[in-house]
Amino acid sequence: MIRRQAENYIAGWYAKKSRKPLVIRGARQVGKSTLVREFAKNHKYSLLEINLEKHLNMEAVFKRLNVSEILNEISLIIGKPLQTGGILFLDEIQATPSAIPALRYLYEEKPDLRVVAAGSLLEFTFKDHKYSMPVGRIEYLYLGPLSFFEYVTEKAEHLGRYLRDHSLNDDFSQTAHQQLCILLREYLIIGGMPEAVKIYFDSQDMTQALQVHHSILDTYRNDFNKYVTKTALQRVQRVYSYIPTAIGEKFKYSNVNPTWQAREIRQALELLEQAGVIFKVHCTSGTGIPLEANADHKVFKTYFLDVGLMNTALGMKSLSKDEFLSVRFINEGKIAEQFIAQHLRFEKEMYIRPQLYYWLREKRKNNAEIDFLIQSGRFPIPVEVKAGKSGSLKSLHLFCGVCNSQTAVRFDLNIPSIFNCNHKISTGNKIVAVSYQLVNLPLYMVEEIHRLLYRG
Repeated sequence: MIRRQAENYIAGWYAKKSRKPLVIRGARQVGKSTLVREFAKNHKYSLLEINLEKHLNMEAVFKRLNVSEILNEISLIIGKPLQTGGILFLDEIQATPSAIPALRYLYEEKPDLRVVAAGSLLEFTFKDHKYSMPVGRIEYLYLGPLSFFEYVTEKAEHLGRYLRDHSLNDDFSQTAHQQLCILLREYLIIGGMPEAVKIYFDSQDMTQALQVHHSILDTYRNDFNKYVTKTALQRVQRVYSYIPTAIGEKFKYSNVNPTWQAREIRQALELLEQAGVIFKVHCTSGTGIPLEANADHKVFKTYFLDVGLMNTALGMKSLSKDEFLSVRFINEGKIAEQFIAQHLRFEKEMYIRPQLYYWLREKRKNNAEIDFLIQSGRFPIPVEVKAGKSGSLKSLHLFCGVCNSQTAVRFDLNIPSIFNCNHKISTGNKIVAVSYQLVNLPLYMVEEIHRLLYRG
């Protein structure tokens, strides 16, 4: 699978004169280990890889923090020395917690050594403060599922080029639009988990891809025993099952189980978030940047890791080509919002922890919500998501009037366009004129949002 952005990031890291150990963070099965192997293979770099989950005796070796001893022991296990210019890959590093503080000494004593680490459930190890974290001595790369652009580029590279070359001033090909809509619908079912995508591309059999989904979902469930007590297991399982049904909704603890305490559900939610299985989108005021400055962490929506996994978790069955092109899903709005959320979440540089926000105004007679807020340049940009080709702009009018926003984005199934919106809204006892530029983009252009906002 093509992961060009991630490979380019690692290439930039590899070329640095002073490179810190690189730790790849992300949920299980997003392709962290495969990314490292493919990068080394594609660039013809020597790779010395050790899976620390299979060599638990290395805990004692790393604990002594003797760099020469660590490298000698790894070479003996693998049966070959680390070559100059090669990469030392510590996979499943969470199985050997002492390897994490040892990264500092590898960096300080072997500055020419290129060290990459990755692991499942790594966030739980990071949260354990029984050891000293190598602060300022490591770099991070945050990895999510394959994006739609990666999916398109792998399957129809010419369409990927077309997306990257399009300007809002250009006419958009109806042929390209139709083809991209078909691939989008395909992606909404298959999703971006690398193994599911590869199997579907190789076999063109949706059933096999959904089987991979079930295997991944079961793996996540099996992991619960690794980070929860028996008494908390039921709550984690319930929240895990609840999230796909409530995509895009303000999270209410009582909706999960009205008899459980909010504190107990909150703990279960945090555990799933640490595992990378779900993520939160926090409410913020939208009055300026940075968006985190006015975020309310008590008010949030929740989303699943991947749209394909979400649909399978809800009972999606295999469909024929004609069926998946024509069937109308009862939760199309939630599917579209999940798709946009998982892409906007990773729209920043790969070394930045993924975050996403939304706007909510709750009043007795005038509720309003903007699906997402992003920062583009110096301003917050409101983003609305529609599953079809039409929908109300009421919330966008209100947000742009209240927060004085000059630009807004709407994702739907129309071809790209841009036009000026002029409207009047009621705020208190006053009627206020609102004027803003609306950038209308098809769902499949979510990864082009910043380029188009800057360049048009």
